[in-house]
Amino acid sequence: MVKKSKRYNGLVEKRPTLEAVPLEAAVETLKQFDNTKFDQSVEIHMHLGVDPKQAEQIIRGSIVLPHGIGREQRVVVFAKGDLAEAAKEAGADEVGQEDLAKKIKDGWFDFDTCIAAPDMMGVVGPLGRVLGPRGLMPSPRAGTVTPDVVRVIKEYKAGKVEFRNDTGGNVHAVVGKISFDAAQLVENIQAFIDLINSMKPVAVKGTYVQSVNIAATMSPGVRVAA
Repeated sequence: MVKKSKRYNGLVEKRPTLEAVPLEAAVETLKQFDNTKFDQSVEIHMHLGVDPKQAEQIIRGSIVLPHGIGREQRVVVFAKGDLAEAAKEAGADEVGQEDLAKKIKDGWFDFDTCIAAPDMMGVVGPLGRVLGPRGLMPSPRAGTVTPDVVRVIKEYKAGKVEFRNDTGGNVHAVVGKISFDAAQLVENIQAFIDLINSMKPVAVKGTYVQSVNIAATMSPGVRVAA
């Protein structure tokens, strides 16, 4: 068992209740935990009543949150010709072809999102072994294999967040920074919850959203009334 710090245990004692509370109250509680020297990320953790082994019950997608996530994402793009130049102008942190693939194969992963033009998948495909486990492999379903790389770059730079349920039926995502105004956090979190609710698979019976928790990087979780 991981030993908790005195600071963490002190925050646990300050938490007013272990029961689920309305989102606004949960955010106010979370903001009381802002006592670190850095701006903590705020995360949402939702436990869903899905069967992850069933393909039709996989919850996967992306969202551009109303107020972003508090940091600019580092984006790399596989493209050539005019599309590569357009990607650079749109703010991509690195654009390349075989040279970029080799750099990644050699162990460079200093980026948050990888986008590829469709005609570059012959170069990108072999990277699945290293990008896949890190959740960085471009895919049409995630919208990161696209001829419209400029639009997708701008979306990620604006704070687009990807998510996919894990093997336990949980969905996790960053939804902002603890320095955000309470109203901004509430709007971001509510937008994420609303999207997940809208994605309920037809095959799911019983309670779909079983629990919702929010937490900062170094804080206890706070339960939100689903």
